[in-house]
Amino acid sequence: MESANQDINLNSPNKGLLSDAMTDVPVDSAAAGRTSAPEGLTLAEEEELRSELAKVEEEIGTLRQVLAAKERHCGELKRKLGLTPLDGLKQNLSKSWHDVQVSNAYVKTSEKLGEWNDKVTQSDLYLSASSTLEDWNEKLTQSEAYKKTQETLSQAGQKTSAALSNVGSVISRKLGDMRNSATFKSFEDRVGTIKSRVVGSRENSTEGLHSPSGAGDKPPQDNTPF
Repeated sequence: MESANQDINLNSPNKGLLSDAMTDVPVDSAAAGRTSAPEGLTLAEEEELRSELAKVEEEIGTLRQVLAAKERHCGELKRKLGLTPLDGLKQNLSKSWHDVQVSNAYVKTSEKLGEWNDKVTQSDLYLSASSTLEDWNEKLTQSEAYKKTQETLSQAGQKTSAALSNVGSVISRKLGDMRNSATFKSFEDRVGTIKSRVVGSRENSTEGLHSPSGAGDKPPQDNTPF
């Protein structure tokens, strides 16, 4: 007991002997890095599983490399065919929608909706509501207010058409009266006179340019009275 107390006592001159002894103990690094085997597995089974895991991981890496090469080749083929990423997206969406339509969940849902639709349309409540709406529609179309409204709308349409027709006739008549007026005729006469003068002056200038003239000829005198 005294020796034990001496080893434990912090004030003992022998303190530190135990720690120094522990630092001198060799450590097996391989044993320290290896975890203990799971319960129910022997060391041989653990080594076999680790070897199989390494092989599977190596196969996964190989498959990833093959997949990357295939994707590059696929991209080159699409580029040569002129296919854009948008075309690929449309194709993928179309295929996905087709897969959804042929899936069991979609088929079952469609069948359920069809059954519910049949049940609703054949139910007494639906038939009663449809019959009530038809009765209301028939009563509404046969009511005096509806007939008066229809007649009023029809008369308003006829009056509008007649008013537009009268406006067109008035405009045409006004244009005819204006053309037959003395002011319009006088304006036409003035326009015709100006046009004839312009055409005559152009013809005279053209003839003067094409007529030959001698070196000693005198320019023609202007005999136009002031």
